[in-house]
Amino acid sequence: MTVAVYVAGGILTVAVLLALYRAVRGPSILDRVLALDVVLAVVGAGLVLNMVAGRHLDNLVLLVTISLIGFIGSVTVARFVTDRK
Repeated sequence: MTVAVYVAGGILTVAVLLALYRAVRGPSILDRVLALDVVLAVVGAGLVLNMVAGRHLDNLVLLVTISLIGFIGSVTVARFVTDRK
């Protein structure tokens, strides 16, 4: 189980670094928003990994909050972009 947690943590680390790179270098606002949405999803996956490895549910409220913020942010930006066209 420990090896699987470390491998998953490494994959999540690479994913968040690549998403942050896209957020900084993205040519458009949509690229940046999508990259930050991916960062929030990876943070949520990291919280889930922590809960699975530690066998607790302490981060469940934080996970729901992060997911809700990501969803509301993506919908808000999508509506803003479609209204401009």
